[in-house]
Amino acid sequence: MNTKAKSRPSESWILEGIMTTVAAGPANTGLEERLNIAPMGPIVDREFTRFIFRPFKTSTTYQNLKARGAGVFHVIDDVLLLARAALGKIVPDGSIPCRPAQIIEGLVLTDACRYYELTVVEFNDRDERTRIVTEVLARECLRDFFGFNRARHAIVEASILATRLFLTGREPVLQEFERLQVIVDKTGGDREQQAMTELRQYAEAFRDAPDPT
Repeated sequence: MNTKAKSRPSESWILEGIMTTVAAGPANTGLEERLNIAPMGPIVDREFTRFIFRPFKTSTTYQNLKARGAGVFHVIDDVLLLARAALGKIVPDGSIPCRPAQIIEGLVLTDACRYYELTVVEFNDRDERTRIVTEVLARECLRDFFGFNRARHAIVEASILATRLFLTGREPVLQEFERLQVIVDKTGGDREQQAMTELRQYAEAFRDAPDPT
């Protein structure tokens, strides 16, 4: 039996994208100074009315959602941005184009394809992998989505693998990167190639935890 397939309702899907949240902070600091940009794959329903997140307690997204109860989820087609967010390379220095959200106190990435402003309605962090249910307060389509591309899907998969190095170790990830690199070489452009290079460099520099035995 495929137990993984049973872990979410049949009329729901995992949607990969970018989540922006804002940290709590002094009133004299701007939102951009407290902005966190992170890749997320929430479970969404067909009507896009409810998003369910399962971040680890160690993540900044978890901390910000717990403290402030709101965030903005973006559907994007810029996989270089996704990869850099996965690697923690994006710092709140104003270099990413954004604007204030309509309803929540948050920020919208203006180069996204579409976005959803979310408020937390259920929060369960009894387990290490949390469950945070959010509802959509506002949404907007900013531009057309580019469309399907094998190289971009490969970068999404590689970015997810990079965030799990602490669970899997380096070698399995690098082996999978070899397969994904072939796809990027065949169908990718400059941004996809750059994303793959940065992901590979990150994985190669990762040091596995020593064997306790």
